[in-house]
Formats: sequence, structure tokens, C-alpha cells
Amino acid sequence: MNSSSALFEEVKTYCMANDRICPMPQLWNKLYQLLKNTKQKSGGGWEPSLPLILQVWYDASAMAKQIRLFEHLQWAEKENQLEEIFSFLKNLKEEEWFHLND
Repeated sequence: MNSSSALFEEVKTYCMANDRICPMPQLWNKLYQLLKNTKQKSGGGWEPSLPLILQVWYDASAMAKQIRLFEHLQWAEKENQLEEIFSFLKNLKEEEWFHLND
């Protein structure tokens, strides 16, 4: 396992600790805005996909939210931003996370 994938696993593990699913909507949007080189796709939508916030927040399952967050982590890894994003996540207070039983 190279150091990048080891860091990715560490970030993922951190994001799942204490039954965490994803940051709360405003902070998740802030995380998304930190991601470099996001782009609108020609057929519509964004790459990577937008966070599941606003009205979608209420319709999306916890699993869908976590999968989308992991997509953002993969993007951060690809853009060599994983350490920056991990730092952002570690600075969130526990109440700034959405948890499985929330």
C-alpha cells in the first residue's frame, strides 16, 4: 500500500469513527468548495458530484451521503489535496458531523 492509499484509508476511517456519516450541509459545501478543478459536465451535473445538501439532504440515505463524501475524498486524493481536506475534517467539532443515528 503506498502512502497515498494509506492516508486515504486513514481519512476514511476517521470519517466513519463515532458513527459519522458526513459533515453537516454548510460545512460539506465548504469542503466541496475547497476541492480543486471541479467542473460542470457538458451533459449537466458536476465532477465530482455535488454534496447531497439542500433539499436532497432530506431524501438521501445515510449510505448515499457517506458514499458521496468518499467520492469527494477520492477527488481530493487525485488532486493531491487529501492532507488539506483531512485537516479540514479533523478541525470539525463532533456536532458539526451528521451521525448515523441523527
